[in-house]
Amino acid sequence: MDSIVGTFQNAAAEPLPAVLLALGSVAVLKFVAGLVSGVYKTFLRPGKNLRKLGKWAVITGATDGIGKAYAKALAKKGLSIVLISRTESKLQDVAKEIDDSNFPTEKTKIIVCDYSKFDDAAKARVAKELEGLEIGVLINNVGQSYRYPRFFHELPSDEVSQLIAMNIDSTMTMTRMVLDGMLERKRGTVVNVSSASAMYTMPLLAEYASAKAFVEKLSKTLDSEYAAKGVTFQCQVPFYVATKLAKLRKSLTVPTADAYVALAMRWVGHGDRVVSPFWLHGLQGWVMDRMPEWLVVKGAMSMHLGIRKRGLKKDAKQAEEAGKKAE
Repeated sequence: MDSIVGTFQNAAAEPLPAVLLALGSVAVLKFVAGLVSGVYKTFLRPGKNLRKLGKWAVITGATDGIGKAYAKALAKKGLSIVLISRTESKLQDVAKEIDDSNFPTEKTKIIVCDYSKFDDAAKARVAKELEGLEIGVLINNVGQSYRYPRFFHELPSDEVSQLIAMNIDSTMTMTRMVLDGMLERKRGTVVNVSSASAMYTMPLLAEYASAKAFVEKLSKTLDSEYAAKGVTFQCQVPFYVATKLAKLRKSLTVPTADAYVALAMRWVGHGDRVVSPFWLHGLQGWVMDRMPEWLVVKGAMSMHLGIRKRGLKKDAKQAEEAGKKAE
């Protein structure tokens, strides 16, 4: 006890600049340690042997963008692939692309499912298709954002319900479909694809950002429940990625889906609960985390109001053209 009291007395006796210097040194050491850890995990740490988790990988939203890139990357690792999306012709194209490649995968399987209409019948059909498969990896990738940023009251009712179905209901239901088998085998991993919108206050994307925040919280909580049982959960947080849905061009901070997934695969199955796999996205997040919230909100509002204005103008033009055709 005397030693503890003495320690506090000595600390109190130190000149203020010395105390601040000591605190600054700790902060610097913490920053350096975090930087070294991040570099190792992003570029040097070997990826998991995912084939040991099970024969099959299931990917939702598998015909474009991140989902398609994950399907190809997992096939390269030797897993058999279940492709799930709403358009059968696109599913067949991706399956053929994988089958015609030199990937060591054994088999591909397609399931047609429109997650915006994920009713009890659709859920039962998907569960039936997955029955009996040794599923080691689930990539919950399917999702839906706004067509363009809008105030919450401007959203059509059908879009509100579809967004919940696509982002939340699909994630929970697909997870429940594969979880029993993973627990029985005591191995498996689930990757839930979220969005940077979930990490910050995003005016004019309120429902989408909230839905993706739910995905993040679900991932962290389920990992705390099941990691000790051999099943890990991870939430991956991309910023902008050049996909058909996003309608963005590749740039320094906007990778292609293949480039994003090439780094994301290094994280799958590891114990990191929430990650931004593309290193420049991680850097963007680090900067934004240190900015005042009001500044982030103001910047997001300004950007989204501009996109909203263009979206409303496009909708008005399409409505006018449709009216002329109807005359």
